[in-house]
Amino acid sequence: MKLAGLKPEPGSTKRKKRIGRGPGSGHGKTSGRGHTGAGQHSAPRHDARFEGGQMPFYRRIPKRGFVNPTRKEYAAVNIGDLAELDAAVVTIELLRERGLVGRSESVKILGGGELGRALSVTAHAFSKTAREKIEKAGGKAVTQNASRKTPDAGSEGRGA
Repeated sequence: MKLAGLKPEPGSTKRKKRIGRGPGSGHGKTSGRGHTGAGQHSAPRHDARFEGGQMPFYRRIPKRGFVNPTRKEYAAVNIGDLAELDAAVVTIELLRERGLVGRSESVKILGGGELGRALSVTAHAFSKTAREKIEKAGGKAVTQNASRKTPDAGSEGRGA
C-alpha cells in the first residue's frame, strides 16, 4: 500500500456546490437564493430578534415596575465573616485581598453572625444592626465614600 494510492471511502466525500455557473448547473441565475427579499441580498441578515414582521417577543410581553438608573449595588459581607479574619483593623483592601469582595465593588457590612472582639471596620455602608454589633463589641464602624474616578492631570476640558 502506497500513500499515493489512498482514496476516501465511496460516498464519504461530496463535491462542492458551485453556484452562479449557468443554468445547466441547476444553481445558476439566482444562485439558490430565490427571487426577492432580504435573503436575496448580500447585506447582513436580520438581527436575532427579528420574527419576520410578526410583533417580536420582547415587544409582546408586558413591562412592569421601575428600574432605578442610579441604584447603588453593594457586595454584602456579614459580621460573622469579619470575625473569622485575624486582623484588628478591617479595610476594604483587606476584604478584596481575602476574596470576600470583588475588585471594583462597593462594600456593605451586614449584621449576620456574631462578633466577639473589638474591630475597626471601614466600608462604604453599614446596616443598622451591623453598626450596633461592632460598637457593642468595643470597635468602630468607619464609613468611606465610594471614590469617583477623576480625570488625569492635564486633561481638563477641551483644548487643554
